[in-house]
Amino acid sequence: MEIIYREMSSDDYDNLIRLWRMVEGVGLSEADSPEGIAQFLQRNPGLSMVAYEGTTLVGALMCGHDGRRGYLHHLAIHPHYRHQGIAKTLVEKCLQKLAQEGITKCPLFVLRENRNALSFWEHIGWTERQELVMMSKYTESAKSTQGLGG
Repeated sequence: MEIIYREMSSDDYDNLIRLWRMVEGVGLSEADSPEGIAQFLQRNPGLSMVAYEGTTLVGALMCGHDGRRGYLHHLAIHPHYRHQGIAKTLVEKCLQKLAQEGITKCPLFVLRENRNALSFWEHIGWTERQELVMMSKYTESAKSTQGLGG
């Protein structure tokens, strides 16, 4: 069968969550709820991509930008479909879409222990930034919904 690439939609959510849960190294959070994904897709229309063989979701990549830099999230390829160029094609399609929006640079985040992902990104020409440290903090509304307190 042929792999069909298309823009991600909220209708893909059930297939997305199944794929993300089966693929090691994808860190899911409350932001990956149906509402969170719908909000991301609405904020970044037409940028995220999925790959299907028939009715089977075999790959997905979320893509967005803040008007200055692009960001890629949750690249996942079904284990039975790896090493066929699907991940590279998804990345290329998303980068083309970012370029069409005037975005010239795209960082991404990879879990340090996800050696397969780090190797993939390096293999297709991405460079690790040693001089940066990632930091994050929950907003007050996120704290209250997660019971994190003050």
